[in-house]
Amino acid sequence: MTDLSGRHVLIMATNRFEESELFGPREMLIARGAKVSLASLDRKPIQATVHDELGKTIEPDMSLGEVDPDEYDALLLPGGVGNPDRLRMDPEAVAIVREFDAAKKPVAAICHGPWMLAEADILRGRTVTSWPSIRTDLKNAGANVVDEEAVTDGNLVTSRKPDDVPAFTDALTELLKG
Repeated sequence: MTDLSGRHVLIMATNRFEESELFGPREMLIARGAKVSLASLDRKPIQATVHDELGKTIEPDMSLGEVDPDEYDALLLPGGVGNPDRLRMDPEAVAIVREFDAAKKPVAAICHGPWMLAEADILRGRTVTSWPSIRTDLKNAGANVVDEEAVTDGNLVTSRKPDDVPAFTDALTELLKG
């Protein structure tokens, strides 16, 4: 177990996030000593999905407008089809991704979450992975796309699916330790 005391991770999500891709890393990071905060479009509870079925809800700690990237050590972007599809249409959400990347802070995106990386235009020349259905989008954004459990390229960590949550969280943990 790694001690992440003193590290603060921001999760950015909205309705239709994949339940295990938010709750899994969140619980693992907290167990490792990190502080984890959740930002969404507003402060209303957001609804998870488990594949296509409704899952748990969670109340965000803040709205996107309240986020100051300087207060965090990393950004985590869970998947679920609807979650990143909605967030990539929000200029504040896209700007937050760009700010974390520009500051070379870890940005971790799983499943459909890498859509946010494409929207933020930070994939050119970088190696990533994702859910199979969005790989063409990532290639068109300039990424080298591979099929691996967890991929780290500089400050980016990407993974393919819910089964990859442990490897995804371990890869993010390694970046946070550094």
